Amino acid sequence: MTTTQNSRPESPDGAGPLPGEAGQVTEKEARQVAEAARESAWDRPSFGKELFLGRFRLDLIDPWPRPDPAEVARADEFLGSLRAYLGSEVDGEAIERDARIPDEVFHGLAGLGAFGMKIDRKYGGLGLSNLHYCRALMLVGSVNPAVSALLSAHQSIGVPQPLKMFGTPEQKDRFLPRLAAGEVSAFLLTEPDVGSDPARLATTAEPTADGTGYRLNGVKLWATNGTLATLLVVMARVPAGEGRRGGITAFVVEGDSDGITVERRNSFVGLRGLENSLTRFHDVFVPAENVIGGEGKGLKIALTTLNTGRLSLPAMCVGAGKWALNVAREWAADRVQWGRPVAEHEAVAKKLSFIAATTYGMESMLDLSCMLADDDRNDIRIEAALVKLYASEMAWRIADELIQIRGGRGYETADSLAARGERPAAVEQLLRDLRINRIFEGSTEIMHLLIAREAVDAHLSVAGDIIDPDAGLGRKAKAGARAGAFYAKWLPTLAVGKGQTPGAYQEFGPLAGHLRHVERTSRKLARSTFYAMSRWQGKMERKQAFLGRVVDIGAELFAMSAVCVRAYAERDAHPENVELADLFCRQARLRVDELFTGLWSNTDSVDVAAAKRIVAGRYASLEDGVLTPPADLPWVARWEPGPSTAEDVRRRIPPAR
Repeated sequence: MTTTQNSRPESPDGAGPLPGEAGQVTEKEARQVAEAARESAWDRPSFGKELFLGRFRLDLIDPWPRPDPAEVARADEFLGSLRAYLGSEVDGEAIERDARIPDEVFHGLAGLGAFGMKIDRKYGGLGLSNLHYCRALMLVGSVNPAVSALLSAHQSIGVPQPLKMFGTPEQKDRFLPRLAAGEVSAFLLTEPDVGSDPARLATTAEPTADGTGYRLNGVKLWATNGTLATLLVVMARVPAGEGRRGGITAFVVEGDSDGITVERRNSFVGLRGLENSLTRFHDVFVPAENVIGGEGKGLKIALTTLNTGRLSLPAMCVGAGKWALNVAREWAADRVQWGRPVAEHEAVAKKLSFIAATTYGMESMLDLSCMLADDDRNDIRIEAALVKLYASEMAWRIADELIQIRGGRGYETADSLAARGERPAAVEQLLRDLRINRIFEGSTEIMHLLIAREAVDAHLSVAGDIIDPDAGLGRKAKAGARAGAFYAKWLPTLAVGKGQTPGAYQEFGPLAGHLRHVERTSRKLARSTFYAMSRWQGKMERKQAFLGRVVDIGAELFAMSAVCVRAYAERDAHPENVELADLFCRQARLRVDELFTGLWSNTDSVDVAAAKRIVAGRYASLEDGVLTPPADLPWVARWEPGPSTAEDVRRRIPPAR
């Protein structure tokens, strides 16, 4: 986080150069590559950005956004057809049992237009808003999450979204109609030894001598839809050369091109119907016209695509919360222990309360983020990241609490329950399927750092050079002047605010006190962040636990804001939601208090020191007495360039009869 705009690698488009040798990079080089890929401008308002700066801009989300009624009617018609199809034609239990989505389901979804939900109507798609697209994913995921993941990976991060944002008219005309009609796409960035550190990307795209295209060579891991995708977005490293800037570049690649081998279909603890691949490229020719956005723009395209693409994952988390609430409510009312329904026992009642309130909170955050994203006047990079982080963590907790409420039946499979005549509620599957969401599209730990970087951007923009070890005296002096002017205006605003006025936000009735609390806490959070930056300066980027708590506080404040504004807007149609909003805010305030305590009272430094001793083997004797995994294979498999020696396991969906 010490990298500033002034110390970024120089390039005309902000994409930045790559280090000399992929796989051999310094910490500084890795940061520079990541920094150059992020969007640096803030030319549109962001509620989340202002919240972290101690500015509670309620006007950016109140009144609650309203979608176009005509679009709502069109979307509702599709959602009705989708619901009917899912209820009658998709057997989620069979998909889980067979670890395979049947060909007929692909045909049925294609016939409904589900593969083109986010594709504009001019290309044969449905052109749904983010709001209704996410509602469709939520509906599909309630039948089988693997099918929802298929549609999400295809449209949110696969070929349609990058082309929508960065593709040429010719590329859109060529590829989008195919995808809207039912062809499947996949996104290939991760490699066996490259995860969240893209500077080490090793897949190469060598320009051909005649300039007509590139030759791709490399191996990609964990490509969702990779075994069956006919169109791929592939990130590869173009070497710099005479008149060529090079860099990580995004390509549209035909899935059946010569030299592509799908060597494995990966298996996971959950999402058993997911088609996820290990894919090898050997001298695969890609035409020059298939470059998306230009050379060196690949990471920027990937990050920008994820700004809205991340909304699909919390949609499935919200759906899981709704499903869990239904099971918990009906079971807790029906199951009697010690002479009373278990719902009346306080230990279970608290779990029910948490599931209901948190589901309402997640849905409010998601709906608000979607509608902000549908309005191009907003920058939602922080909001989308917050709802992805928050929903993935909270949905996992909901599933865990649901298993506890169900007891032994929560641990039992749906087939086993049905075999002895009980309702086949697949609670254990829910837990398995949800676990990946804390890793997909940015792990919780990476999301904390990503959001924290955006949250302190205003500080780094004016004062970054002061703590940058590479900045000279001249740059430091200029930064000092900028910082002085900025903080002279900003710091006084953190002392007093509307949240200290007893009658503030009174139009929100019983929720007004919660909004006053958000305003006060937003300023407290900004003060804490400023104090930490002053204390640790350049070492701040290593205080990952501190930054994680800062981000988690911001997420709770965003959620509280969303539920209050939504409940107020819906008070006539759904007066009960005011109760849910109040319940959620009461629970969230306790979590925030605990997080603030943890900012300064923790074992972070002790834990870091202990970890060094642990990996050095000081406590290895603690591992005695058990049989550990065999050590004859590496933790990360190495790969060698060249043609594949494995059988191709790709899957192709035959045409509908």
